[in-house]
Amino acid sequence: MRKLELRHFRNLGIQELHFPPEGVAVVGDNAQGKTNLLEAIYYLESFRSFRGAGDVELAAFSEDVFHIRGSVDGSEPATVAAGFDRKTRSKKVTVDGNDAVRISAALGRLGAVVFSPSDAGLVSGGPGVRRRFLDIVLSLNRRGYLEALQEYRRTLAQRNAALRAGSGGPVPREWTSPWEDGLVESGARLTHMRGEWVSAWAEHFTRYYETISGGDSATVRYRPNLAPGGPRDGADEPVSAGSALREHFRDRLDECWERDSRVGGTGAGPHRDELLVVVSTGGGALPARAYGSGGQRRTAALALRLTEAATIRQQRGAEPILLVDDAFAELDAGRAGRLARLLAEEGTGQVILTVPREADVRLPGRSLPCWHIRKGVIAA
Repeated sequence: MRKLELRHFRNLGIQELHFPPEGVAVVGDNAQGKTNLLEAIYYLESFRSFRGAGDVELAAFSEDVFHIRGSVDGSEPATVAAGFDRKTRSKKVTVDGNDAVRISAALGRLGAVVFSPSDAGLVSGGPGVRRRFLDIVLSLNRRGYLEALQEYRRTLAQRNAALRAGSGGPVPREWTSPWEDGLVESGARLTHMRGEWVSAWAEHFTRYYETISGGDSATVRYRPNLAPGGPRDGADEPVSAGSALREHFRDRLDECWERDSRVGGTGAGPHRDELLVVVSTGGGALPARAYGSGGQRRTAALALRLTEAATIRQQRGAEPILLVDDAFAELDAGRAGRLARLLAEEGTGQVILTVPREADVRLPGRSLPCWHIRKGVIAA
């Protein structure tokens, strides 16, 4: 990130910021706007809030429109801009001034990853949270994934609408069959690409986890709903995208037809997948969501984010921008120190770090300039 122009995004007012190539540490008390700044930067990566806020919540209270523009250098320099009008509920995205670009084509231009204390929810939350993590990582880094995901969601919604079209009773099978070819084709592609990513990066996740934890271990496994025989652990071998998987999906739709027609929803498919995080404990290898300690869950979440950053590094051939939102706050001293060393050693990309005090800037071997923020105003 070389330059960021802000206009009425949350409490940040109207500002123009010029970032050093190595990054910066933004220092300030709570509720001054530190996280808002990282949110604005990441908005230009994904065009949504990483905190789960809707676009209508992102404009300053007294304003109807917010606008953000960011310029990045590197192998593919670009200027990305996004704006939202609360009155018309319309979003506009441009890349290098081209306002005809589709939002999907503008995704991922910054190559940014956010590390946040709320990331523990990636592990403690339900399967849908981890599916969303997979969808974001792969949509931004795997060609064809976003298109398959959009097609799957569209046909799933149409099939579910057909299932609900009866007057309180089962509907004829021919009401849903027009949507099933598209559902099967896109669903098989999603399952294959998810399994391929987990298989390729599971060892990296374990290495990051072990480094931060200081010795404990954890693994990440893909449990595809469409795996022959039902959901199973599949991290050791990517699920084939061939005709066998598509036929298995068709068989599952047949098997679930009575249930689907009764409840008005599709019970089989990648919308039921799980990304399982397993930690080693005294009782063996157990799911982190149910059995992991707070420290283990936070460590696993950090390992997922580091794996996301490594994916960007490999797929795009460029160092990711690391947006670190007080990520050391809830870690014990040992884990915080090991994470800081890992962040410093893993790559040479830009780091934009938020901390409450200058003494909390912990990146061995790096010297980041400190900016200060108060009531949304940032000063070097």
